[in-house]
Amino acid sequence: MRKLGLIGGLSWTSTARYYEIINQAIHRAKGGQHSARLLIESLDFAQVSGCITQEDWDCASGHLIGAAQRLEQGGAEALLICANSMHRIYDRIQASIAIPIIHIADVVGTRMKADRIDRAALIGTRNVMTEKYYRQRLVSHGVSLLPADVALAERIDRIVYDELTVGKINRDSERFMKSELTDIAKEDVQAVVLACTELEMIVDVKANVLPIYDCTEIHAMAGVDFILSE
Repeated sequence: MRKLGLIGGLSWTSTARYYEIINQAIHRAKGGQHSARLLIESLDFAQVSGCITQEDWDCASGHLIGAAQRLEQGGAEALLICANSMHRIYDRIQASIAIPIIHIADVVGTRMKADRIDRAALIGTRNVMTEKYYRQRLVSHGVSLLPADVALAERIDRIVYDELTVGKINRDSERFMKSELTDIAKEDVQAVVLACTELEMIVDVKANVLPIYDCTEIHAMAGVDFILSE
């Protein structure tokens, strides 16, 4: 098996989910006592989120580039950035190392294209929903996206950063997301892209009117494919 590096702590709750998905898949594939060969650089999210709050992407890049370089030096053969929002600085991080970083929007877009999905709603934190770096990456795979709902993005920001990143599950937030997804299903779309690694904590991705593309699971499984590729 090949060795995969995870840039985690963005937040720890979603990093734990990556670890679980990857190891469960390796166990299914290999059986016995097998588990994944992983290196994890878990950052202090308070420091990274402080950079983001100030819109200081040079500061955020410094943290993630350092993590990527340490993982490369530790023997990782490819990396996952375990957060949708931090793919805003993907190009900077990739340029700092020689090993590949598996882009979350690319693997999600590839899956959607294979499923012949060409109209979708993108749901995530504000910068994922409203900025071009993520939307354009998905569009490059032939997916047309609904215009960003700024009010929804701002509410999701509060849910994610005030609740989910610290492991808090709020039933009102669960009901809110269920209602929003029900409303989105009335739009002219075929699927929803759940582009926030924490949102699956309060969204049942299997019980929705529309198919939900859970970026966390799809990204983690792309990591599994890399680990198993000999």
